[in-house]
Amino acid sequence: MTPVEIVEFAEGLARIAASGGGAKALATYVAQRLPVGVLVEDVEWRHLAAAGGTSLPSSARDLFDSTQSEEQSAPRLHRNGALGSTLPIVAGSTHLGWLSLFPTKAMASERLALTMRLSAAAIAVELARDATGGRGRRRTFWERLIAGAYPDANAARDDAIARGIAPAASYIAIAIEPELSDEAHAPAQVADVRSIVAHAFHAGQTDLGMLDRGTALLILVPVAREVDVAKRHAGLRINGGVGTAEPLLGVRLSAERADAALQIERRLYGGGQIGVYEELGAYPILLEGATIERLGPFAQRVLAPLRAYDDKHQTELERTLRLYFETGQNVKTAAAHLNVHRHTVFYRLRQIGDIARCSLESPHDQLTLRLAIAIDALHTV
Repeated sequence: MTPVEIVEFAEGLARIAASGGGAKALATYVAQRLPVGVLVEDVEWRHLAAAGGTSLPSSARDLFDSTQSEEQSAPRLHRNGALGSTLPIVAGSTHLGWLSLFPTKAMASERLALTMRLSAAAIAVELARDATGGRGRRRTFWERLIAGAYPDANAARDDAIARGIAPAASYIAIAIEPELSDEAHAPAQVADVRSIVAHAFHAGQTDLGMLDRGTALLILVPVAREVDVAKRHAGLRINGGVGTAEPLLGVRLSAERADAALQIERRLYGGGQIGVYEELGAYPILLEGATIERLGPFAQRVLAPLRAYDDKHQTELERTLRLYFETGQNVKTAAAHLNVHRHTVFYRLRQIGDIARCSLESPHDQLTLRLAIAIDALHTV
């Protein structure tokens, strides 16, 4: 590596460590930059993170003599020679774990040793945080909350407070995935997004949660502090999914819906946008599947604005929409059935779009409206 490349590599590690990206993000960054397989284990040889490579061992414990008295900063070559090395991860005089690299192609020993030392130093920052209880203990709360591990809200709040977290009464989950311009620098780009998001949502007396999911981030935002990250940072190119506002114990549902919204936005709309679960119409049902108990409320929710307008103004917007679809979107035929001029149908269709907050020219919105009408017809007695 050239001196410039070494500086860039170290800067990337520092950005991830400074933003609290975690051992996994650091391991992924190292694997992509070198390229190597990376295995991170704690001092007891328990798995912490892995990245790169196709056949990493479950542990590096038996690949070298871990009792040999070598300088801590010197990598220990594996018994298979140049195919791998392991280096202790230390902070001061405290041994925190082990970093093992498995080159996918021949590397100069000096380059391997230097990059291992830089990587181990960055990972030591993360492990030291966890060892002292701070960020690791806080992250564990959010992971347990997402997993539905608490029996009731009081238990969740008590555990949060014990971990130094001020929980909000309700949260909304936001899944964010940056559009990566350079795969080799993906972890560093994710770290940059982390910093931006943390700044965007930083306010108030309650805490937000932030969990890594590969190159995506799951943000648990107190409902009172919901912020449109894309608008606040117009230059940020991200794919996103916004879940639903849920009470503390409902965070898991909001996270699942945020993930679903992210998938739908990415697959159907090409990325670079924020998908809001409650505004995605029929697609969450098509992605997740649905029972009759869920289909009925979906149809009612979609058609409710039109029905409310019809009741208040004695109009026939819902009937117009049904006939418009039943006649193959033929305005002249629909007008004949309604006994009105075709210009009246055009006017009503514009009203429908405004009231239902959709576009009848959009295939996606048409699908939602057609499905709602069909469900309503099938399940209305």
